[in-house]
Amino acid sequence: MKLLADLGMFFLLFIIGFEIDIREMRKKGPFIFRASFFIVAVSTVLGAATIYWLFGYDPVLSFLVALSFATVGEAILVPILDEFRLMRTRLGQALIGIGVIDDIVEIASLMFAVVLIGSGDIAAAVVSVSVLFFLTLLFSVFEEPLRLRRYVRKFAVPGIESLFLFVVFVFFLFLGIGGFSDSSSLAALLAGVALRALIPEKRLRIVESEVRTMCYGFFAPLFFFWVGSTIDFGYIVSYPLAVALVVAASAAGKLLGSYIIGRSEFGTRGSLMLGTGLCARFSISIVIIKILFDAGLIHQDLYSVIVASTVIFTISIPLIFSRMVAKWKV
Repeated sequence: MKLLADLGMFFLLFIIGFEIDIREMRKKGPFIFRASFFIVAVSTVLGAATIYWLFGYDPVLSFLVALSFATVGEAILVPILDEFRLMRTRLGQALIGIGVIDDIVEIASLMFAVVLIGSGDIAAAVVSVSVLFFLTLLFSVFEEPLRLRRYVRKFAVPGIESLFLFVVFVFFLFLGIGGFSDSSSLAALLAGVALRALIPEKRLRIVESEVRTMCYGFFAPLFFFWVGSTIDFGYIVSYPLAVALVVAASAAGKLLGSYIIGRSEFGTRGSLMLGTGLCARFSISIVIIKILFDAGLIHQDLYSVIVASTVIFTISIPLIFSRMVAKWKV
């Protein structure tokens, strides 16, 4: 069960990396970049201060935990934006754009977690992580001058099966390299980033659909089941104030940061809608918290509170955001 749950975590990270489009990220305007890093910075500072004061963890670990749940699950917002025809509006583009740029923070927080966990063999760790980043840069940045896609197209003939097997091969190749330095989680994320840039455009959606089916149809539910089985619900029931404070700190950081930097662009209502939408979370925060918990860096109390707050945001934010959009029509 533990092995299947770990595979679920790796496939989730792979899907997140697969959604990172480096070419699209380069096109984002300066406001999106400024807003992304400012909002994440405010959320991280408030979250780290709350964790440090409430649970007594050291500042570095408090910062990492806060950084992990300061990220945005923009995938939750896409159906709502599409339903209300906000995808092409300035607010919709800001929400999606910040979610895309936010992927940089997700990679940074995951790298930070890998460094904290560490590896017994420092030389192997340096070589392993260096090889991972070299392959990622080779596939995603230097793909065009090296014309790597023309070689990948051979795997698409006669059908999608061979290309899908190639994707699975690269995925486990990255995991194998990352295994030398206890950085398999980072390897899974980078495998998604590399393959996104490498697969021909005509085959991209088909491959993504196949991988999503395998991930969300089998492995991901096992991972979330494993996360749920390790939560101490007794602590949550006994200390609901801790959950409420973490939820309040996380929401306050997003709302405050969005209001400060977005009021001139969207007005008061628009900036509040931006902050509310950015409170949505998805799998990456749970994955990082689970990695830290398995490594023994955080304890049952903080782990249970963070997972509980993530569940609260996942359920409530789509309802609140939909209500705000329907009522304010910004």
